[in-house]
Amino acid sequence: MSVMRAVQVSRQNGPLELVERPIPDPPAGWVRVKVQACGICHSDSLAKEGKWRDVTYPVVPGHEIAGVVDAVGREVAAPWKEGDGVGIGWFGGNCNYCDPCRRGDLISCENSRTPGITMDGGYADYVIVPASALARRPADLQPTDAAPLLCAGITMFNSLRNSGARAGDLVAILGIGGLGHLGVQFAARMGFHTVAIARGEDKAELARSLGAHQYIDSDAQDPAKELKALGGARVVLATVTSGKAMGAVLDGLGIDGRLIVLGAATDPLPLAPARLIGGRRGIAGWPSGTSIDSEDTLRFSVMTGVKSMNEIFPLERAAEAYDRMMSGKARFRVVLSLGGA
Repeated sequence: MSVMRAVQVSRQNGPLELVERPIPDPPAGWVRVKVQACGICHSDSLAKEGKWRDVTYPVVPGHEIAGVVDAVGREVAAPWKEGDGVGIGWFGGNCNYCDPCRRGDLISCENSRTPGITMDGGYADYVIVPASALARRPADLQPTDAAPLLCAGITMFNSLRNSGARAGDLVAILGIGGLGHLGVQFAARMGFHTVAIARGEDKAELARSLGAHQYIDSDAQDPAKELKALGGARVVLATVTSGKAMGAVLDGLGIDGRLIVLGAATDPLPLAPARLIGGRRGIAGWPSGTSIDSEDTLRFSVMTGVKSMNEIFPLERAAEAYDRMMSGKARFRVVLSLGGA
């Protein structure tokens, strides 16, 4: 029997274990992808710690997957063929029969699949997914560069292009980490007046090198006052995992400004509702996107030079790489390389 390497979690809060598994065959409507790279995302902790619905152990984590089509199952309608370069993100397919699906809102599917959480993911040599989960990967985009764009990247890109902001509007990125360092690049290349907000003057040079027009040090300055002095933000993308930090920028929103929450903070967002009324301010969240949104993200990134800053580890060091990501010390994404250019 042909076998592959896989890193799995066998029980809730169990360790990441390197094991051998049979190479799976794709059922009807599915494809098998030879994994070349897989990003390690903070959301992988949902599987490891059992904090998401429908996690069945053992499970192979990983939903930032770049690779090539290795086998195509029966009844695959899309023109996928062996050797196609592809990417797979948070969106692992939808049911097509729930109300959101019937209304065309596939990312909100009530029965959606997520690689690495509700089914096996990319910490392995091979993964099988529904054909609808595949995004085409540009030929000149290396797998390790593509992988982080399939979750962190699409979340920033897709939230920005659906934010209502127009070229020239002031857009602020709160936090310059795994999400934020990509958000600054996307905002600048989309033509927004881009302001980066982070803690410490030491991040100013990085922010400007990524494309920020201004930098606000939230340790030394009041970010809301600084944004108001610039005319008020049309959009603030909040990538930090702190409700308190998000609340501190609300008064920096301009008329009809929106705070878009992307960082999964667990503490409350301190908010006096009256703060929203006068300026018609709003607060919303954004949940990445579908496979075609991933495809758009990859194409735009190649076209404009958006690139993730990564730390690369081999599959055999997945446990170390995961700990590095969870420590918050990585600069800025952690990616497993499984070979194959």
